[in-house]
Amino acid sequence: MRTNRAGKFLVFVAFVILGVFAAGIVMAADPVSIPKVGIEITPSKSPKDVAASIQILLILTVLTIAPGILLLTTSFTRIVIVLSFLRQALGSQQIPPNQVLIGLALFMTFFIMKPVGTEMYEKAWKPYVENKMTFQKAADEGSKPLRQFMFKQTREKDLALFIYLSKTARPKNQNDVPTSVLIPAFIISELKTAFTVGFLIYIPFLIIDMIVASTLMSMGMLMLPPVMISLPFKLLLFILVDGWHLISRALIVSF
Repeated sequence: MRTNRAGKFLVFVAFVILGVFAAGIVMAADPVSIPKVGIEITPSKSPKDVAASIQILLILTVLTIAPGILLLTTSFTRIVIVLSFLRQALGSQQIPPNQVLIGLALFMTFFIMKPVGTEMYEKAWKPYVENKMTFQKAADEGSKPLRQFMFKQTREKDLALFIYLSKTARPKNQNDVPTSVLIPAFIISELKTAFTVGFLIYIPFLIIDMIVASTLMSMGMLMLPPVMISLPFKLLLFILVDGWHLISRALIVSF
């Protein structure tokens, strides 16, 4: 029971973040007023005041890991790993820099998750802000689009693993799968997919490295680093096939 509540709370944090992002997307069509934020510190006079203070402290603590929750429950993990493999395969060291790769992965994540965020905003965040829906109902409705996205990208084998390890009853349908089980299954599925794509990216560049190394050995140029010679050829190949277009298209279509 506690596990299910914790899972729902983590999904609700992601739902709030995606809801805020979706609100920015639709702001031109449906303006959202900026809320008034105030901080008041007064002595607690009842146990309810103490409980409320502890809840606020816990919420602030969870918000510190909210970026991690957002990144691990969206397409960001797969994208950033594939882009890192691409840079390693090219052998271009720190080009593109980490900031560029992370920024590209982040905005591609926004692009991919836009339909999910918009659906969460329309079905949960907007009614909750307008006091048409309770917090519990908003959390349940807001988690459905995100859970559906994760289910589509999660392998049954990984999901079965965490269901077995959690010692929960075998679920009859997707609604019976706890979010605390779905999230780690989704993460390792994304890691497997990202490493598979990274392996496929490595193959053509590895062939170029082998050809260059064999050519240098046959010419007796053993002191010349093969990587220095193969880098221009790998960059030329990547440019000729319009690599950034192909990689971006493949990543977006994979979702």
